[in-house]
Amino acid sequence: MSLFPRAWLILLLAPVIAGCVSTSRTTGHSMKAADFVRGDIRITDYRHGDDLLSAGLGLKGLSGPPAPFADPQHPTASELRRRAIQASWKGIADLGPLGGYGHVYGGVPDVPGREYQAFAWIPGARQPHRVLLQVPDHFDTQRRCLVVTASSGSRGIYGAIALAGAWGLPRGCAVAYTDKGTGAGYFDYTSDTGVALDGTRAQRASAPLEFEPPAQAGAQGVAIKHLHSGDNPEADWGRHVLQAARFGLAMLDKAFPGQAPFTAQNTTIIATGLSNGGGAVLQAAGLDDEHLLAGVVALEPNIYVQGQGRALYDYATQASILLPCALSGERFAKVPLARTPEGKVPAAWTARCASLHAQGKLVGGDAQAQAESAYHQLREAGWIDNAMAVSASVTAFDLWRAITAGYASSYARTDASNMPCGFHYAALGADGKPAAATDAVRAAWWADGSGIPPGNGIGLLGGTDASGDPALAGEQCLRALWEGHDEQARAVQASVAATAATLPRADLPLFVLHGADDGLLPTVFSSEPYIAWLREQGRHPLYWKVPHAQHFDAFLPLPGFGQSHLPLMPYGYWALDRLWAHLYEAAPWPTDLPTPQGRARGAGALDAAMLDLPR
Repeated sequence: MSLFPRAWLILLLAPVIAGCVSTSRTTGHSMKAADFVRGDIRITDYRHGDDLLSAGLGLKGLSGPPAPFADPQHPTASELRRRAIQASWKGIADLGPLGGYGHVYGGVPDVPGREYQAFAWIPGARQPHRVLLQVPDHFDTQRRCLVVTASSGSRGIYGAIALAGAWGLPRGCAVAYTDKGTGAGYFDYTSDTGVALDGTRAQRASAPLEFEPPAQAGAQGVAIKHLHSGDNPEADWGRHVLQAARFGLAMLDKAFPGQAPFTAQNTTIIATGLSNGGGAVLQAAGLDDEHLLAGVVALEPNIYVQGQGRALYDYATQASILLPCALSGERFAKVPLARTPEGKVPAAWTARCASLHAQGKLVGGDAQAQAESAYHQLREAGWIDNAMAVSASVTAFDLWRAITAGYASSYARTDASNMPCGFHYAALGADGKPAAATDAVRAAWWADGSGIPPGNGIGLLGGTDASGDPALAGEQCLRALWEGHDEQARAVQASVAATAATLPRADLPLFVLHGADDGLLPTVFSSEPYIAWLREQGRHPLYWKVPHAQHFDAFLPLPGFGQSHLPLMPYGYWALDRLWAHLYEAAPWPTDLPTPQGRARGAGALDAAMLDLPR
């Protein structure tokens, strides 16, 4: 899940050169394995000042201000792609001046090549998901490698490029991506437009759209694919990954017809992803009856083991209610983002303590005692102190409510007009009130959107009352969908149950890495029960609970935040290197691997010794 403010991404960047585009129908021998594709496959060459990994921006450009549109009301497909790649990099990686990207670890070399992109359907789905294959010009046909990945959070098709693309493309691997039924293909009812295959806006029925909800008389606002498709895509994230792998093989047939067929028997397929994408590749591992996958590396996965872990919706709805009060306690006074710039407890957090106390849900005669009461309730529910402390960032940015309101709609399979608890999305004017989006704002959604508003000129509305704690009513309504027994609550609970992990095959090399300080997807609810379950079932996964790492590498440049933490990405790259050595160089796959004991970055720049990675 990768949602956070974009106020620090607001300047302009010089134009760069666009790529060349052609399209191909889904016909011919190589398409037989991709019969889940409907419509055109968009084939695009990226060379001569543009490339696959950074759209020609390089590391300096990726970390700079947003790539500009020559005409903001009508950006070209190439301009949209460039900015989508840039936004995906910034949403995942620490590109800050102290973070070490590009010299301590990682890199952004120029990688010319070709992209194949299409809309694909899971059987029975109402809406498509995007699939994309990037084939570098230096693809190694002698050591055939296909990396398959799924976007992090609810991001679009490039949402894992900083992990899978950055590791695989320079190595000569092709990289297959799926947006797993998420992404910023927002449908705007006011203009009756959605997003076409090339990322530009298009009218309903004028072209195949990434997301086209049924027409509704008088419908208003904005519909979001992940939340309003009616498909509960999270239950199929593993199938999306496996379908992307099949798409990748079929497109390699198309790219290299003289070398065809490309199959799992002659092409090594490595699955990797982080956050929701990490959960997706672990789901795929459990569904891989055809043995497509040769190995899996999952970072900070959103993974749910029914009966052993806690589902995200469960602990997130609890966190949205209790954490604002708990974090107002004195024990969290020095935690980054737990206090205002003036050193005060946010007024909304103090109001939350008072509201819950008035409802009889907290004990204590003053705000500090009430904060302790909320803290102990969270501890009893399994939360640990370091996860709570780091979750101050998630709480301060109001991400718990954004996530749970959206996911509730996905799980309940409601459309945009009937979201649970009175929530809805609408474009906002300059005054923050609902208004028709301008053409420029609407055109940029696909490139800039995180996949779940608010943000980019779209607001999350409703779910509030006129009390001194207006958000509490909606948050308690969302919690009731987890604890309740009415029809909508049962629908939500059934959809969450459908996301539970299944068991991977015994001989699959599998490596899970998770930050010990993750405050969004705490290890105690996700990775740890999953790893314990695998071991109970006779599997031998590798697991690193990485000290000082948390969920959002992209948060590390925030003032006061990065000093206490380390990035998780270099550990993911190292794990992929270790898997490569096993698959291509006959290095034995270990049954155990001690977790590196790095040290927090501190006030200075990151250096390699801080990571304590094995040599």
